[in-house]
Amino acid sequence: MKKQSAGLLLYRKNSKTIEVLLIHPGGPFWAKKDQGAWSIPKGEFAEGEEAASAARREFEEELGMAAPEGTAIDLGNAKQSSGKVIYAWAIEADLDIRQAKSNIFEMEWPPKSGKRQSFPEADKFAWFSVAAAKQKLVKGQVPLLEQLIRVLGVASEEPATDAQTSLF
Repeated sequence: MKKQSAGLLLYRKNSKTIEVLLIHPGGPFWAKKDQGAWSIPKGEFAEGEEAASAARREFEEELGMAAPEGTAIDLGNAKQSSGKVIYAWAIEADLDIRQAKSNIFEMEWPPKSGKRQSFPEADKFAWFSVAAAKQKLVKGQVPLLEQLIRVLGVASEEPATDAQTSLF
């Protein structure tokens, strides 16, 4: 069975730019990675499950808040280097991420130690300009951002800015 994920790319407009909401994956593997490590809020879904519903569910799991209502723009899909296919929708919403709190996962850490530790699925949440998001996003998800820019019909070469909220 192919691996597939579904996610929501929130965007907001201000007087000069478009900003998008990205998350930084939690856990020890991603702790010291920044450029090319961020993601849209997304997660895997099973064959036969509706991708758009899975995208909303995964958003809530990763941010601890319901996905905003609004018109969802189908961004299509993109294939990551791992072969996983990401289906995404964009919704315009100015979500206050200061209250975001990710769900927790457990894993053996350090490897082969027999010890289990808990980590947040996402440890940072941030609004980024499109230019900054292109640098921060996992390479395989950049086409989803580019599709959003095409659909909105806006320029994407504004200065790189961000507004982060961290759990730590």
